[in-house]
Amino acid sequence: MASAPIPKPWIAAIQAYVPGKSGADGVPVVKLSANENPLGCSALALAARADAQHPSRYPDGDSAALRAALGALNGIDPARIIMGAGSGELLYLAASAYAGPGDEVLFSEYAFSLYDIVARRAGAEPVEAPASDYGTDVDALLAAVTPRTRVVLVANPNNPTGTYLPKAEIARLHAALPADVLLVLDLAYIEYVDPAVDDGAMALATSQPNVLATRTFSKAYGLAGERVGWGTGSAAVIEVLNRLRGAFNVSNEAQAMALVALDDQAFVEQSRRHNAAVRARFAAQIEALGNHGLRAVPSEANFVLVLCEGKLTGQAAYQGLAKAGYMTRWFSVPGLDKGVRITIGTADDMDGVARVLRELAKAAR
Repeated sequence: MASAPIPKPWIAAIQAYVPGKSGADGVPVVKLSANENPLGCSALALAARADAQHPSRYPDGDSAALRAALGALNGIDPARIIMGAGSGELLYLAASAYAGPGDEVLFSEYAFSLYDIVARRAGAEPVEAPASDYGTDVDALLAAVTPRTRVVLVANPNNPTGTYLPKAEIARLHAALPADVLLVLDLAYIEYVDPAVDDGAMALATSQPNVLATRTFSKAYGLAGERVGWGTGSAAVIEVLNRLRGAFNVSNEAQAMALVALDDQAFVEQSRRHNAAVRARFAAQIEALGNHGLRAVPSEANFVLVLCEGKLTGQAAYQGLAKAGYMTRWFSVPGLDKGVRITIGTADDMDGVARVLRELAKAAR
């Protein structure tokens, strides 16, 4: 009797990525589970869809016009920019290119759940360093580095906690890493950070041979459905990653919309300002519930991790919000399981969420 194909053991060990839910048992919901932009995307980008090259034609495999525009906006040589089907593709490429069986990929506890998959798909061992009050701890990361470490993944701001490493900490981490370790700085939410606060990641990526910075159009640009990401690093790193990426990995429509979206920086700034104002208001509402055991982890992203440290549990908060029509994100991971990650929506959305959490916390026994 013939046997079935058997996957490699490191592939069999992968737990598939679970995205945020969009609905709950047919009940209309406000979706606050996937960190999408509540303002949508630039009207100019929407209009560009109609002018995209016909779907029967392959897209420009090099995304040349988009890379040139990104280079001009960010002061980077376009030859040192790589495009991805979302920045997630670039994370996979980085791990696959520089780590494999017998190697380690290091990241922080409470980091993006994709990192574990990224490491395992490459055949490497995922290693978690302890966090410090839900934030990335540079000393813990450095203490976890071994001769087998090949890639270190750091999201800044971090998903799902929203915490942020300042420039001095990023620099300290890089300076202490061995030269043959690739530091990947995942900047998916960086547009939501005050422009006056620079973490130095882009400067490191353009000046150091062992740093890759990844960015995305999914968040502040509001193009999550188009799957457009990009990254920059040394010429050598970008050349290696280009060998591995999909030949036509960014569609005609996605390239057209992203190119026009770059010209509408007013929309990006509007998204940042909206997020900052509504997030601050919502965090204050949660802090007012501190006597009921609720706490908002300080966030620089477009979401807030609300911790339930009293009688109300994280899972009960998630279920209660869903019942009230608000779909958020609950993680079963120890530590994170007492929290609910809530995307910043409209001001009315967040006032409604705060009201429901207040009612749930008061009713908890």
